[in-house]
Amino acid sequence: MSRQVFLYDPPERFVAGTVGLPGRRTFFLQAMAGARVTSVALEKNQVAALAERMDELLDEVVRRSGGNAPVPAVAPSEVSDMAPLEAPVEEEFRVGTMALAWDGDEQRMIVEAQALVELDAESEEDMAEAEEKLLQDEENGPPMLRVRLTGNQARAFAKRALDVVNAGRPPCPLCSLPLDPEGHVCPRQNGYRRDA
Repeated sequence: MSRQVFLYDPPERFVAGTVGLPGRRTFFLQAMAGARVTSVALEKNQVAALAERMDELLDEVVRRSGGNAPVPAVAPSEVSDMAPLEAPVEEEFRVGTMALAWDGDEQRMIVEAQALVELDAESEEDMAEAEEKLLQDEENGPPMLRVRLTGNQARAFAKRALDVVNAGRPPCPLCSLPLDPEGHVCPRQNGYRRDA
């Protein structure tokens, strides 16, 4: 079966968002162009890592270009998108591997999110070989979302993604673990329950 690539070049909208209540949220990346919508599920830490690395890569592009790249220093307010995910949110796949790149010729950020794949291997060498073969297989690899963003779109995505990640449950002031609405068993208080 050939690889399914969901390509958005450029998307009308590319955002990170959630479905569910804090503590039980499912995180998604969602790309839109016209009537076409693609949603892929991923972990909270993947969203945070993607947003942080995207900001770092954009900062590096600005630095290397001497400030001449079409990348704003901060997310422009005119491209801010705080609207909810487009409903219904239908998961195409769960993300396993992500990649970021800057296309200097086109002045675009390229984001790739590849489906999670279970690999069977006898040893670590076999596992490394299977992973390398999978990554090199352009024709028969797992499904992939590929999005090409302008500098403005990339900054706006990173800002919103970090806002979404930080909008969850507040951290406990003692142990930094998330507080549940029902209370929190804090390890720093020897297991005594701490109300939210």
